[in-house]
Amino acid sequence: MRTEFVVGSTLVALLIVLWGLAWSPAYWLLLPVLPLIGVGVYDMVQTEHSLRRNFPLVSRGRWILEGLRPYLRQYLFESETDGAPVSRMFRSVVYQRAKGQSDTVPFGTKVDIYRDGYEWIAHSIAAIDTHGTVSDPRVTVGGPDCTRPYSASLLNISAMSFGSLSANAILALNQGARKGGFAHNTGEGGLSRYHLEGGGDIIWQVGTGYFGCRSEAGGFDADKFTRTASHAQVKMIEIKLSQGAKPGHGGILPAVKNTPEIAEARGVPAGTMVASPPAHAAFSTPVELMQFIAQLRTLSDGKPVGFKMCVGRESEIVALCKAMVHTGIKPDFITVDGGEGGTGAAPLEFSNSVGMPLRDGLAFVCDCLSGFDLKKDIRVIAVGKMFTAFHIVKNLSIGADMCYSARGFMLSLGCVQSLICNTNHCPTGIATQDPTLAKGLVVTDKNERVHRFHAETIERVNEIVAAAGLRSPGELNRTHVYRRISQQRISRYDQLFEYIETGSLLEAPYPARFEQQMAESHAGTFLPTSYIAQHAAGIKALDVAARA
Repeated sequence: MRTEFVVGSTLVALLIVLWGLAWSPAYWLLLPVLPLIGVGVYDMVQTEHSLRRNFPLVSRGRWILEGLRPYLRQYLFESETDGAPVSRMFRSVVYQRAKGQSDTVPFGTKVDIYRDGYEWIAHSIAAIDTHGTVSDPRVTVGGPDCTRPYSASLLNISAMSFGSLSANAILALNQGARKGGFAHNTGEGGLSRYHLEGGGDIIWQVGTGYFGCRSEAGGFDADKFTRTASHAQVKMIEIKLSQGAKPGHGGILPAVKNTPEIAEARGVPAGTMVASPPAHAAFSTPVELMQFIAQLRTLSDGKPVGFKMCVGRESEIVALCKAMVHTGIKPDFITVDGGEGGTGAAPLEFSNSVGMPLRDGLAFVCDCLSGFDLKKDIRVIAVGKMFTAFHIVKNLSIGADMCYSARGFMLSLGCVQSLICNTNHCPTGIATQDPTLAKGLVVTDKNERVHRFHAETIERVNEIVAAAGLRSPGELNRTHVYRRISQQRISRYDQLFEYIETGSLLEAPYPARFEQQMAESHAGTFLPTSYIAQHAAGIKALDVAARA
C-alpha cells in the first residue's frame, strides 16, 4: 500500500508541476530530470532488487561501481605483482616484447625473493656467451611408429578455438606462427579456413565433439578425419581428454552462436545447439585409447598423434602407461595441462578446485613415463600460465620437451585482461564474434607482434640456459631450479620432485611412492581397483576385451 501511495502521489505531483510550468521557461530546465524521475519510480515498483526498491535511483550507484571495479583496480590500484589471473608485471613484458620495445627493468626486482615459494635458476661461473649467435632450438616429435615426424619450436600457441576467438585473431596468430616457424593449436573447435589461410603450421586438436571429423550422430567419422588430417599444414594431431581450466567438464555451443562460419569449421549444421560431452565416445578404456591413437596415425598417413590432459587421479596415468606397455602402442606426445589453465568460460569451482597444478602433474607424468621406460619415445608438452622464458625453463627442467602458451599469445595480440571473454564484448576484438569489435584487430600489425613475442621469448630462454652454463635447453634438469620452502629451508626441484629410476615400474618391487597407484591401476579400465572389486563382472568383461 505504501509503494502504491508514493507512486501515485509522485505522478500526481509531477503532472501538476508540468501543467503549471507548461508555458514557463523553467519548464525546459525540468527535461533532464524527467528520465531520472522515471527511473526512480520504476525502482520503487519493481520487485527484483530490494535495495533499489527501498532506495530508488541512488542505490544504482552500487551496480555502477561494481561494473567499474575491475578497471579501477587494474589501472589505478593494482601493483606490478598482485594482479590476477595475470599480473601487471607479466602483462607488461609480453606487451614490450610483442611491440619490440625495451623489456629491461630499472632499480632491481619488485618481487619478494624471501617469500615462501620463490623460485630461481642457478647460474654458472662458466656461463656461455650467446652474443652474436642465433639459435632456434627445435624438438623432433614422432616416435618409432611415426613416419612423418615434426620439428617443433620450444614455444607454440596453445589451443584456442575459432568461435572463442575471432577470425582476425586466428589469422593474426597463424600468420605470426608462419613468420616465426612455430605451431598453432586449433583448439577443439576444428580446423577453420582462417587457420589454413594464415599458412602456419597446425596442431589439430580433436575433442569430444569430434569437430572436423564428426558423424551426423555426433561420433567419430574416419573418412572426415582423413580429409582434414591430409592438409599439408596439419603437422600433428592432439586428442583432447581434458583441459586445465575445466577438466572433466563438457561444453555447449548455443544455437545463436553457431554461425555458418563456425558451423563450417566444426562440421555441424548452422544454427543448432551442439554439445561437447565430458568424455570421448570413440574409446572408454586405456587400451582402447591406444588403439584409437594407432588408428589416427594410420588415417593421417603417419603424422604424430598424441593426447592432452590435466592430471586428475594419478592411477589413471599409470593405467595409460600400462596400456602402452600392454599394446605396444605409444603416443608420439603427451600434453600436460595445469589446473591453472585459462578459458573463455568455466564454472568457478572447476577453475579454482578441479585438476592438478601444472608442475605437480608434469613431474608425475614424466616420472611415470620414465618408470615404464617410455619417456625416450614420447615428447611431453607443458601448458599453463607461461609468459616468460623462466616459466618455460622451469617446465623444461622438470621434464617437458616443449611448451604451449595461450594467454601469452593473446596478450601479444593486445588483450587488456578486461575479463569479459565470456560476454562476446571483448574490447580488443580477440575473444568475440562481433564483427564491429573484431575489425579493430588489424591482422597485419598483430601478426608481427605475435612473431616478435615468440622470437624474443625464445632468445631469453637461450640466454638463461647459457647463464646456467648449458649449451641447449635439452640439458636442463631438476637440479637447476630452486624453491624457497620456508624461511629456513631451500630445496632443488630434484628434491621436491624426486627422480624415478628408468624401468622401475615394469616389475615389482615398485618405488614406495608408486605402490598405491600401481595397485589401483589397470590397462583395461580408467577406474581404480576399489571400484573394480565392487563391479568385478563388468570389469572382467573389459579385461577380456582389452586382451583381445
